[in-house]
Amino acid sequence: MNSKARRSFSERIPDWVARMLKIFRVMFLLLSLLFLGACQFSGLNPGFRESEEFELQILGNAVNVPDIDLLALDQSVIDYLDANIEPGLGGWDLVERLQTILFDTEFLNIQYDDSANFTASETFQHRRANCLSLVNLYIGMARHLGLQVSYQTAQIRPVWNRRGELLILSEHINALGRIGPGNQYIIDFTPEIMLQQQTAETISDMEAKALYFNNLAVELLIEGQTQQALELFRIALALDPGLALAWNNIGSALGRLDKPELAEYSFLKASLLDRNNASSINNLARYYAEIGEIAKSQRYRRAVQTYNNRNPYYHYMLGNLAFEGKNFATAREHFQEAIRRNELEPDFYLALGLTLRELGDSKAYDDLSMMSVAIRELGDQTYRASQERLRRIETRSIRRSTSAGLTIQVVD
Repeated sequence: MNSKARRSFSERIPDWVARMLKIFRVMFLLLSLLFLGACQFSGLNPGFRESEEFELQILGNAVNVPDIDLLALDQSVIDYLDANIEPGLGGWDLVERLQTILFDTEFLNIQYDDSANFTASETFQHRRANCLSLVNLYIGMARHLGLQVSYQTAQIRPVWNRRGELLILSEHINALGRIGPGNQYIIDFTPEIMLQQQTAETISDMEAKALYFNNLAVELLIEGQTQQALELFRIALALDPGLALAWNNIGSALGRLDKPELAEYSFLKASLLDRNNASSINNLARYYAEIGEIAKSQRYRRAVQTYNNRNPYYHYMLGNLAFEGKNFATAREHFQEAIRRNELEPDFYLALGLTLRELGDSKAYDDLSMMSVAIRELGDQTYRASQERLRRIETRSIRRSTSAGLTIQVVD
């Protein structure tokens, strides 16, 4: 580094220190606000009552659940394990060996693909997976080898992706393993997103199977195969009648099939099951606008807008959409708002820096890039830079947000 660069860097240090101190003073306060409370939507549907008649129309008389075992290992998987795991290996050594087998280039080298909705054996065959597919393969192999491991869902930072006319909100799932009474670990794709201890919840194999069929249905809905998607959503709800995201999604399918009353009921059911479900409230706002109940629609839209405006990750999503559309001034405003609402997220700083560079401010890009790195490195209890997908739980670890269940929100 030349002397001019050293002077430039040293001149920035006081501002960096002051900013970092401010960030870490408010860290724990902000962590409690990352996932907004359910009170925002709790009073919107006071008159809603569940109806057996409507649910029979939505779900059908009898749903034939396919005999699919997400965790079953075909002989090729078993042979692979026999060839690559030493007899008698156990405990942490076995856990770490399985991680190597999953991710190392010399072995399976599983790659992330958000549309790869596979069973365990299919994931092994294709070497691609979303998080649920990865967990299917890991749990199948781990249980075959005698390890105790379960599916675990968690609320992490929201991630939206636009696919055609749909906005897809991804949720998250990983594998929670136990070795003895006090030792736990998590298997996941990458380790750089905070996993909230208070929102982590183990789920049953059947509930995970419901997520699997929900994911398959979402892909069909995106492709325009609405009737086929409806049938798979029905299977998901037969397996897990309380799956709010599937109720919301089946409402989207019913709306496309010109069954507005059943769609409305589905959205209302989703909002009853999950009072923090902004997607179902947004869908209800759209529905009421379409049938001419403008005042009611506006009330729902105001609630959603208030919720979204408080959510830094919503502004981050809008910033990304604006950046992709080369509307850099708008992107800058959204990234700045995201930072204002959560100063702990390194991706916000990097996104703002990239935007400012597009607007001609390279120095701001350098500063914000360093800020992003500083938050990752100094916030060790919140963000940990690591290439490992296996984490022993001390404080709760951090993971990359990818897809488990997909909640659909129709974009106006």
